[in-house]
Amino acid sequence: MCVENTPPPPPRLTRRGVLASAAALAGTAAALSASAPPAAASPSPGTGTGTGGGPRTGGDLVIDGGTLLDPATGEVTEDAVVVIAGGIVRAAGSRDRTRVPGNTPVLEAHGRWVLPGLVEAHIHLNTAAEARDAVLSGATTARSGSTNFYQDIAVRELADRAPRLAPRLRAAGIFVTPDLGDTILADPDLTPLAALRDGVRSREALRRVVEVNLARGADVIKTRVNERAGLPEQDPLAQVYDREQLSTVVAAAARGGKGVLCHSYSEKGCHDAVLAGVRSLEHGVYVGERTLRDMRRRGTYFTPTLTAIAGLAESSDPVLAERGRTYLPVLERAVLAAHELGVPLAAGTDSSGGQVDPIGREVELMRAAGLPALDAIRTATTGAARLLGLRDRVGRLARGFAGDALLVDGDPLADAAVLKKPVRVVRSGFAL
Repeated sequence: MCVENTPPPPPRLTRRGVLASAAALAGTAAALSASAPPAAASPSPGTGTGTGGGPRTGGDLVIDGGTLLDPATGEVTEDAVVVIAGGIVRAAGSRDRTRVPGNTPVLEAHGRWVLPGLVEAHIHLNTAAEARDAVLSGATTARSGSTNFYQDIAVRELADRAPRLAPRLRAAGIFVTPDLGDTILADPDLTPLAALRDGVRSREALRRVVEVNLARGADVIKTRVNERAGLPEQDPLAQVYDREQLSTVVAAAARGGKGVLCHSYSEKGCHDAVLAGVRSLEHGVYVGERTLRDMRRRGTYFTPTLTAIAGLAESSDPVLAERGRTYLPVLERAVLAAHELGVPLAAGTDSSGGQVDPIGREVELMRAAGLPALDAIRTATTGAARLLGLRDRVGRLARGFAGDALLVDGDPLADAAVLKKPVRVVRSGFAL
């Protein structure tokens, strides 16, 4: 049985209603209302238009006296000054070469290291509280790994309107998966899929889910090739989509100018996903050398989510604990092999279910897997920024980049663990 051949829903007619529903689910409606400027207020410096069309307001701040790390170059500058105006870095460097404007709030950083806000490449943000927790843990920019009811699109709008409350976000909308479950209720245009005997598997059904996501404003598309590792009753090595089905998803996303991230575990599943043209491979525990070489050639990113796999090993469920203990060393070897082959890596925790793991933990695990310290930090700064299409905007504290920063107690090049507990976070020029 195929899906009725109808055009995708017009975003103009329905997107507002979907955003309102998603905002209610995410608990963002009140936050948006409280943070919105009065109707008669003049825009403040740095106000512009966000991805969702709402106002974006940035703050003015001087970060004074810390040791500044530039992940792009590896340069370390002692007694540095970072000047942020309207949420954008206007100057950053040594004190004797940086002019500090008067009457600007100052954040003292003496004795601390300063680096750009981190980029979280795989997280599930379902509520306003989770979004706030992500920022406070150091993730000032993120990519969603999907939500059940478009909450991430509402969170993205929240980030545009009130940057102190959420990371700037690339939203994935809903999961392109064989069994949509309750997500079938996320949008009226998905309900015809409930009548499909085999679930979302045909070309028409796959395209339809992608089209609805794009109509709702998704920035990226999330799909899977294997079952889940976090459910003891599922086999993470069982393949649910073949290469042709994945290619259908990739092609449908590409028609909307979007890339695809793919949940994967088995060697064959990883290989099929990469050859289908996904933008990034998520988890990828048993990714093989031939696939890694294809990834290097194609520029496919690897987001291993070491944090999530390490978390399985600590589960109270014996099946999940054994799975985590088995998978973690295999994934660590895959991460090191990917790095040595030149496959681009991005840091992501796969946080979900109300628990937000600090993105600094993923950097720490990248380091433990064998990456040099600076390269481990790059997976959560310049590397992840490229994956998200934000290489000229985030991942550095340099002129023209976003005014997002972390202050940490210690040298992250010597001990990546300091990134797990930032002393202060600056989001768009606001010290939190």
